[in-house]
Order: sequence, then C-alpha cells, then structure tokens
Amino acid sequence: MLCCMPGVAFVPALLVSWSSAAFITSYVIAVLAGHVEPLVPYISDTGTKPPESGIFGFMINISALLGVITMCIRYLLIEKQNESSHFIRSSCNVFSLCIGLMGCTGMGIVATFQELAVPSVHDIGALVAFGSGVVYITLQSIISYKSCPQWNTYLMCHIRMAISVISCIAFIPMIVFASKISVTKIDWTPDEK
Repeated sequence: MLCCMPGVAFVPALLVSWSSAAFITSYVIAVLAGHVEPLVPYISDTGTKPPESGIFGFMINISALLGVITMCIRYLLIEKQNESSHFIRSSCNVFSLCIGLMGCTGMGIVATFQELAVPSVHDIGALVAFGSGVVYITLQSIISYKSCPQWNTYLMCHIRMAISVISCIAFIPMIVFASKISVTKIDWTPDEK
C-alpha cells in the first residue's frame, strides 16, 4: 500500500508551507505599508488593500488548489485502503471529499472578493471555508478511527480528533462574534462604538 501513490507525500507539506507563507507575506506587507496594526489583525484585513491584496488573493487561490489536490489524494488513498479492508462505505468517502471541496471553493471566494470590496460575498466564502473545513476534518477523524488498527494508529486518530474538537470549539465563537459585527471596517477611531 505504501507504494500505491509514490511522490505525493510532499503535497500536504507544500499546502501548509504555501498557506503559511501567504498569510505571513500579506501580513508583513500590510504592516509595513501601515494598512493594519501589527498586533493580531484579522487574516482578511491583511489582504484588503493593494499591494498585499493581490499577493494575498493569488497565494490563497494557490492554497485552495493545493487543498483540492491534497483532498483528492486522501480520497484515493482511502478508496485504495477500503478495497481490502471495507472499513467504510464508499459514499462516506465521497461525501467527505465533496465537503472538503466546498471548503476549498470558500477559500477561493475569500481570496477573490476582498473584505471591504464585497463584504457579504467575502463573509459567505469565509463561512463556507471554515464551516466545511471543520466538517471535513471531523469526517476524516472518524474515517481514521474506522480504519484502525490496520491503516492508522490510535495515537494518530486521537491527534486528528483533538484538532477536530479544537476547530469545532473555535468555530462557535467565530460565528457568534461575526454575527454581532454590523460594519466591516479596518480603520477605527477611539470615539467609534
């Protein structure tokens, strides 16, 4: 099984590295240009104004593409493992892939429609990206447990599930606080509510 897809192990690492570089690059440019405060700005704020908006959009779209490739590789890997072990229904794997692809589409929307230019579309894209991402990693955690002990260790399953739980917990306040914000704005003055 280890040799069924040689040469693709670098793709998830490339996804993480490229996405991190996208966030860091747009953050550094936005701070140096004086477009955001250096102390913990929203990710979207660091990709709102030119020149960082172009770099942010381009790099996040590449991240979304790398996410699609990673999820397709994971889908194929599970299908191959499932041929001999039959630990899940194939439809569950397909459903998980579809949810993951929705999340990548949401990332593309976030990258293409800047926060201040088209806030409603940007926010819908963010909701789809984060919501689908939480569901996808939770489904993948469940699939990992189903494939134990032949294809995964219980330690790896526990780590994946811990990440899923943390993501679910973080998603709730994101929704609550985002729903309370009625104005999308970067530059605030002390006298504003």
